[in-house]
Order: sequence, then structure tokens, then C-alpha cells
Amino acid sequence: MSTVEKFIPTKKYNTIAYALIAVGLITAIALYISTHGAAASEEEAHRNHARFWASLLQNSVYFLLVVNAAMFFMCATTLAWGSWQLAFSRVTEAVSSAVPVIGVIAAVILLSIVFGDNHVIYHWTDTEHVKHDEILNFKKGFLNKTFYTVITLFTVIFWSFLGWKMRQRSRSLDTNPPRTLEEKKKFIWDNTVVAALYIVVFALTIMSSLPWLWLMSIDAHWFSTMYSWYTFASTFVAGMALLTLYVVFLKNNGLLATVTKEHLHDLGKFMFAFSIFWTYLWFSQFMLIWYSNQPEETIYFINRIGNEERPGHYAGIFWTMLIINFVAPILILMSRDSKRNYTIVTFVAVIILFGHWLDFYQMVFPAVSPDKVPAIVYDMGIALFFVGLIMLVVGRTLSKYPLEVKNHPFIKESVIHHT
Repeated sequence: MSTVEKFIPTKKYNTIAYALIAVGLITAIALYISTHGAAASEEEAHRNHARFWASLLQNSVYFLLVVNAAMFFMCATTLAWGSWQLAFSRVTEAVSSAVPVIGVIAAVILLSIVFGDNHVIYHWTDTEHVKHDEILNFKKGFLNKTFYTVITLFTVIFWSFLGWKMRQRSRSLDTNPPRTLEEKKKFIWDNTVVAALYIVVFALTIMSSLPWLWLMSIDAHWFSTMYSWYTFASTFVAGMALLTLYVVFLKNNGLLATVTKEHLHDLGKFMFAFSIFWTYLWFSQFMLIWYSNQPEETIYFINRIGNEERPGHYAGIFWTMLIINFVAPILILMSRDSKRNYTIVTFVAVIILFGHWLDFYQMVFPAVSPDKVPAIVYDMGIALFFVGLIMLVVGRTLSKYPLEVKNHPFIKESVIHHT
């Protein structure tokens, strides 16, 4: 086996990853100290403490859903019997291998918030408050600690297990390739079954209950039937951006020989298309709520962009996020040539990841800190911890297995892929 077939993380790569993790941990400690000092009142103390946990929640959930987008992409293309993505499928597998690691971190953070004594983030965890709140009392069959815990643990466990199963099946091709037609058919069928199981789990979590519990219940009086799809679109396009960055990075290091500009073009089309899809969902949710003009619905956007009676503290972040996530991708990636240019695609991928991080920021903090925008530099610093962790996990996973899946029954179609 040629060493070129494997990615060997350089000292510089590992140093950057560890440095980012260290910066993130230091930032988290600094934020904890700054939010746990003396406060004028008990209510202010609770809000300060919640600001710390909200930052951990926003970052852990965002990056968990981003790396899990790789798992969704892998299973969706498997279910469709796609082949073009096989040229970089080991990259997809490596990114998805971060799901169990970040999943455990996110689960610990989320359950610590739910079972803690601070109810600023999740008002519905305050039993006494729920008794006197008609809306929350009505929703307590769904918004309760038991259901939240079960869904959270179910999600992390099943995402991790099915991801491990898909990766193991792919890696088995290296040592035990299917030789006969029947063996090839069986491999494809078994892959399809596992991928279908994951899609069912994905539908029960990301496509429905999970965003409601983890994120929408921060604004527990408010609801949107589009929220889960909106969250999915935001993290899926960010996940495609992360895959693109790693494909370009490995190509620049002389690896992934079978990956061409045709594959890069398709990755660019995914970023372009799902940026538009995310905007469609954003506009549909915003327009319908604005058009109906019902107080229980409009409060969500008033907290973010304000109105004539209330200042919009988060308006700058809200509109900047929209420009980054819609205007920039559609203008830059509209032409065919731009999707085949490594520099342009890399630039767009970076701003998409940052833009949707901002999207999650404005999904969380207006409810936790409605009267002022917290110092966002702390949250960016904590985000670096997860960036470094992803780099470390993905780099180590890529170094363990060949980058090319030579024995897959569909690999020929990927090698000769042409858009």
C-alpha cells in the first residue's frame, strides 16, 4: 500500500488543532469567571450564569449538527445509490466520526442545563413556574425533563452507532472486497438497509423533535412548524462547507487523486442550492409570521430586530447573518467557473460556516440576554475549541485508513464522473 493513499497529519496540523482547543478552553474558563462574579440581584446572577451555559449550548449543538450533516450526506447518497461522492467518501466518514465525541460533550452540556437550578435558558424546567403558566402547562407533556433526556441520549447513541456501522462496512472493503456479482449486490443492499435506518432516526430527531427541544424551547411560548427544517438546512449547508474544506485541503496536499474539479463543482452546487433552500425557509417563516402579525408569533422577531416600541439589539447580527448566508453564496457561486475554483469555493465554505454559526447565535441569545448583546468574542473563542477538536478527530481518522475506496462496486462511476 502506498503511503500517498493515507493522510498523515503534520506537526503543524496537530499544533494548530491543539492550540485551538487550548484557546477554547481558556476562553470558556474566562467566560465562567466573568459570569460568576458578584451580581446586583439574584435574577442578574441567574442571567449571568445562563449566559455561560448558553454559549456552551450554542456551540456544542451547532458543531454537533454540522458534523452529523456528513453522516446524513453519506446515508442519503447511499440510499440513492449515488456514486459520484465515493471519490472523497473517506473524508465524509472521517467528519462523521466526530459525532460521538461532540455528541457526548453536547449531551453533558444540555443535560446539565436541564437538571440544573438555573431556569433562564429553559423556563419549562421550573416546575413552579409551569404550574402558573398556561402555555407551558399545556406543553408539559412534551416539554419535560424525562422526554428531553430520552431523546437526547437516544439521538447521540443511535447517531454514533449507525455512523460506526456505516464506516465499518466501508472499511471492510479494504480487506474483504466483494468479488462476485452476488456479493456486490449483497454489499449494496446491506449498505442501503443501514442507511435507511439512519434516515428514519434522522427524521425522528433533526427533522422533527430535536430542534424543538434543544433550541426552540428556549423561546418556549413561541413555535414554528418550519423550525426543524430551518435548522436542518442551516446545518446541512454548513456541513457541506466543512466537507468541501477538507476535500480542498487534501487535494492541496497531493492526495485524493481521483477527485477532480467535477466533484468540486458538485460540492459547490450543494452549497449554492442549500443556501437558497435555507433562505426559502427563512423567508417563509419570517413572511408568514409578519403577515399574520399575531403577538405570540411576532415576539420572536421583535426580540431580534425590534420595532417602534422596542430596540433591536440583535438586528445587526440578524441582518448580517442573512447577507452572509444568502447574498454572498448566491452571488459568488452562481457561475459554473466559480464552483470549480478552489480558492473561491474555499472562501465561500468558510463564510458559510461562520454565517450559520451566527444564525445559531441569534437563535439562542436573544431569549437568554434580551436587553443587550453579550460580548460575542467569548462565544467565538469557545467555537475554536470545537474547530480544533474536529480537526484532531478528523485528522486522526483520516490517517488510519486509505483515502481511496478502491473496491466499492460503484467506484468506477465516481472516477469517470462528469457534470
